[in-house]
Amino acid sequence: MRGWRRRWQKRSKLERIDLYSRVTLSVMPWLFTLAWQLPAFESDIRHAPLPIALGVALLLVSLAQCLLSNRNVQLSFAHYLGTAVFPRRRQLPPLVLLLVSLGLLATMARMDGIEDAGLLLMISNAPVAFAITQTLLVPVRTFLIQSLAVTALGVGVFAAVGVRDGTLAGVVPTSLFGCVLVLISVRPSAWSLSVMWQAEEARDLQARLAVAEERLRFGRDLHDVLGRNLAVIALKSELAVELAQRGRPEAVDQMVEVQRIARTSQQEVRDVVRGYREADLSTELAGARGVLSAAGIGCEVTGDAGDRLPAPVQSALGWVVREAATNVLRHGDPRRCTIRLSASADAVVLLVENDGAALAGAGQGGSSGAGDGSGPGGSGLAGLRERLRVVDGSLDAGPAGNGLFRLTATIPLGPGAASPLGPEAASPLGPEAASPLSAGAASPGRLDKPPAAREAPALQEERR
Repeated sequence: MRGWRRRWQKRSKLERIDLYSRVTLSVMPWLFTLAWQLPAFESDIRHAPLPIALGVALLLVSLAQCLLSNRNVQLSFAHYLGTAVFPRRRQLPPLVLLLVSLGLLATMARMDGIEDAGLLLMISNAPVAFAITQTLLVPVRTFLIQSLAVTALGVGVFAAVGVRDGTLAGVVPTSLFGCVLVLISVRPSAWSLSVMWQAEEARDLQARLAVAEERLRFGRDLHDVLGRNLAVIALKSELAVELAQRGRPEAVDQMVEVQRIARTSQQEVRDVVRGYREADLSTELAGARGVLSAAGIGCEVTGDAGDRLPAPVQSALGWVVREAATNVLRHGDPRRCTIRLSASADAVVLLVENDGAALAGAGQGGSSGAGDGSGPGGSGLAGLRERLRVVDGSLDAGPAGNGLFRLTATIPLGPGAASPLGPEAASPLGPEAASPLSAGAASPGRLDKPPAAREAPALQEERR
């Protein structure tokens, strides 16, 4: 009992309901047989050798039907749930036993070996074991037609042996009663169990999709976090090597900066793992300008810093700035880059433009599969589109003519909403309204240009 109890407690609620349903279907024919046939030996079957022998034979046939029903019910249940196919030939022996039961009852009625009440009760029980399996194998309409066919067969058999009047008329409702009782007992239970299993599978699928989505989010965040930092580390390490080879003391400053960026990357990776990291737009704008300037790329940041934008919008645009700066470093050979943030009452637009389109076509656009990040070269722009889609934003990236490559992120701010950047942001801002970022003011988290950054253009020119 303890072992049975432990096994029962280990089952989930759905598994318990499933087991209960299957056990009920297995017990049902035994209950009907023992409840409707055993009492007949005492009051309904005539106490004579032949009627008693026929009654015992009928009882044995009914018990054999119960055994076959138990043997087939599991597979028929699986057939109904769509997890297995039931071989129809397995229903042939139960059908033969059903016909034998009708024959034995007709013989007992022919020789007046059973009372009418007992005869009708046994007729109700005759199709039960066969019907329990059959109702799970065929549609309801087909089952009802088959039940009518069995009833018509029974009426014909009993009429042929001389059963008349009310007893013959009672064969119809009693035979149909056994079939309909099975139908309304078994079919709804199987249907309910099927729905519950489908719901369980849906929850399992939902859980797997959530895990897959979290993996994509983690991969996207890891790409966005480490992409730019690794590019900066590679750039500064290369610069430090060249400065060291020339005996310049600025190489130490570059390696100190590499160390700082590496430590920052470690913390950012921890934040990504915890799922708490959000990009800060002001920090990303300052960092992009400092990084690009250190690489010898003239970077101009114009417009408002975006401090008054909603937090989700700031986070999404911060990731755009980070990915755009990373692509400028990795792809092409630009001389200048412009980052412009403008807002109106309806939308905020971030534009990143550089003059490296001649080579960036194979990098920023080509590596992303027509600019969508789906190709074999990377997934940065695709990740940005996913982030912007959360705030109903859009991203457009591609050559803009005159050797320029332009990336434009647009996020709607809602109809009729006041501009979160204030009245001065109602139209695109030019250099004359540049933020403190473009004026070189300090900003929290700013990546300041190292002392040796002034050497970068000359070093790059020598390498070329």
